[in-house]
Amino acid sequence: MKYFTLLSGFILSTFAGIRNVQAEEQDDHPILLLNEDSTFHFEILGGLGQALTGGGDISPILGAAKNVTPGDFDKFTNIFYRLANETKAQALKPSNAYDPINVRDTWFSAASYFRRADSFTHGDWEDPLINHLWEEMLSAFDKAISSLPVPGQRVKIPADNFTVEAIWYSAPSGGKRKKQPTLILGGGYDGAQEDMYHTIVTNALARGCNALTYEGPGQPTVRRNQSLGFIPNWERVLTPTIDWLLANKGAEVDTKRLALYGHSMGGYLAARAGAFEPRVKAILLNGGIFDVHESYLDQSPPVLIDLYKSGQKDAFDETAFSMLSNPNYTLKDAIGRIKVPAWIADAELEGFFLGQPQKVKDALGEKPSLHPFTGTAGYHCQAGVLQELNRAIFAWLHKTLG
Repeated sequence: MKYFTLLSGFILSTFAGIRNVQAEEQDDHPILLLNEDSTFHFEILGGLGQALTGGGDISPILGAAKNVTPGDFDKFTNIFYRLANETKAQALKPSNAYDPINVRDTWFSAASYFRRADSFTHGDWEDPLINHLWEEMLSAFDKAISSLPVPGQRVKIPADNFTVEAIWYSAPSGGKRKKQPTLILGGGYDGAQEDMYHTIVTNALARGCNALTYEGPGQPTVRRNQSLGFIPNWERVLTPTIDWLLANKGAEVDTKRLALYGHSMGGYLAARAGAFEPRVKAILLNGGIFDVHESYLDQSPPVLIDLYKSGQKDAFDETAFSMLSNPNYTLKDAIGRIKVPAWIADAELEGFFLGQPQKVKDALGEKPSLHPFTGTAGYHCQAGVLQELNRAIFAWLHKTLG
């Protein structure tokens, strides 16, 4: 792969929420390291976490991890691509098709493995593998959600010169249509909304909540299909999304219990959009981000800052450069508009946005609840501890919205 990819990996390893470590530093970390390359460790850990909700099987992921060479992006991609195709072959077996649970879980696993394979291909957007892996992932995921007790519905929502990509999940209602608590769930820099199914949606459905995941400009499917980068005024994404939700699913949505969740950099996006959206009754930020530009500069190594300041765009990942060079990704002028209860995750080992959750808490005053995640739960976005994450989220929602 091209130098773009190597630099992208370097950026990821800097911001992945864990330090680059050697084997002898194992005792300094709260869990067993899955690879000496901290970026690979974090990505593999995320895959293991999704296995809890049908997004893979533990031994195949550990088998892939065993064969990954630290720093070898191509090998990482190839190993998970092979695992994805092997799992896809199982999903296509006629002998497995009799059981919708077989169909659902196997396709969800294949989709997750295709996403793992895609993780380090983003440096060269001319590489056809980027779209091929994504098309395979979308196809597998759509087959999986069609086998849910209440099938998921992929929708396209018209917005201001772009289209929001979303997936609607209805809570099982036993045949009785009624209004339920509803979560609107958004990711961040490069996390797919399909990941959000395993992170939050399964737990929401199990608790009788509806869920709507969505992606806007800069995020995976919109970036691929519409060639659009991020926008700081994220209310342009959220407002038409809620318009669609209430117009099309209003009979199922309890508008008094409509919550907005932002994951990773989505913590900034959700806070910004929620500040301008009075129909949202609670906001959850994992984690809170007051200023994206400030945080990236604070965490950047000298070589990356030098590239940024010198303007060597050909040696700097396109999306990261756009984020670093745009100081408008800040809540400074918007945070005072947030009037609803807010929950903010603060991870002990956070590397992307270190210190930002406390800044959001301080700016909001007494309104928000700052929830610390420490020890084995301390990685960025609680990778590997999704049970603990969901316990905290739904306990707060129950206390706040009933």
